[in-house]
Amino acid sequence: MSTNLPFVDRIVQNSVLSHILFWCSFLLIFTLLGSLNSGSFSSHLINYLALLPSQLAAAYFLNYYQIPVLFLKKRYVRFVISFLVSGYVFVVFARICTVHIAEPLTREGMFEKETFLEILADPFYLFYVYFPAVYVIVFLMMAIKSIKRGFEEKHQLEVLQKEKAKTELQFLKAQIHPHFLFNTLNSIYALTLTKSDAAPEVVLKLSEMLDYILYQCNEPTIALHKEITLIQGYIDLEKIRYGDQLDLEFIHELSDKQRPIAPLILLGFIENAFKHGASKNPINPKIHIQLQEKESQLYLRVYNTKISVKSDVTSEQTKGIGITNVSRQLELHYPNAHTLKIEDTETSYEVQLTIDLTNK
Repeated sequence: MSTNLPFVDRIVQNSVLSHILFWCSFLLIFTLLGSLNSGSFSSHLINYLALLPSQLAAAYFLNYYQIPVLFLKKRYVRFVISFLVSGYVFVVFARICTVHIAEPLTREGMFEKETFLEILADPFYLFYVYFPAVYVIVFLMMAIKSIKRGFEEKHQLEVLQKEKAKTELQFLKAQIHPHFLFNTLNSIYALTLTKSDAAPEVVLKLSEMLDYILYQCNEPTIALHKEITLIQGYIDLEKIRYGDQLDLEFIHELSDKQRPIAPLILLGFIENAFKHGASKNPINPKIHIQLQEKESQLYLRVYNTKISVKSDVTSEQTKGIGITNVSRQLELHYPNAHTLKIEDTETSYEVQLTIDLTNK
């Protein structure tokens, strides 16, 4: 057990200690309440101590055998019979402890004790007086145990959901690397076909970007300016490939350069614009990128032209793995904290993304 856990959590996780605390607390509470109404504290303490063995036996027999082994497994007849028989035994035992142990210590003067047979022969008195005395705390323990089990199941479900989301995010990030590498290698291949002198520079920039993606993006968040550096590096790489034929614009304004953001959450949209916009539109391709961060709100607009397609068919740009991947990452990183709007026309494709970075 970690020594850094809060005191209450350490008690809850220690089942023996929590059970001892439960019984001591209610023994003290019942004794105080009884002594406030009538009688002395010591006499009420003795009476409740006499009831305690029956309460303990009834509580653990019901909560750890009768309910899990009989009731929850739908053995209802056996459960009813077991509950009636054990209940009768426990209340008889409680009455015997009260008459032969507690009353001699608390009652003054001479009095006649009930015999064992007389106690057995008075089930109605046992039911009306001793059944509530024994089973009130038993049912209370059952209720607390049920509430605790509910919280534990909810916590376990939350942990499983977080682990599932974490695994899915790792899988999505793993997809980015080969997807990005494949697209960039296509750019290098295009340069080698034309025997461009820019090919070595592209390889160097690619090496720098892969180092960043593979080794510097393993944290849950990175500073926003690092993500922009990555985007700028990718844009510079594509500039080498397309040269002056591409109408390219990248504007970014940051009020807080250190604002944390999930890594690689923006690159997919920019990469998508080059892959499906510039590379497939050889005549005056246009890509305009606008990125703005102000008061924890991040706004990204990516616009690219494309060759004309039928409006009733979803374009390849919308169906690409990059868009699907980054959309899912947004859902996992920023649930209910982002809006994504995509306008896909015959001649253009535009992404408008807004992210609330407050919780990151």
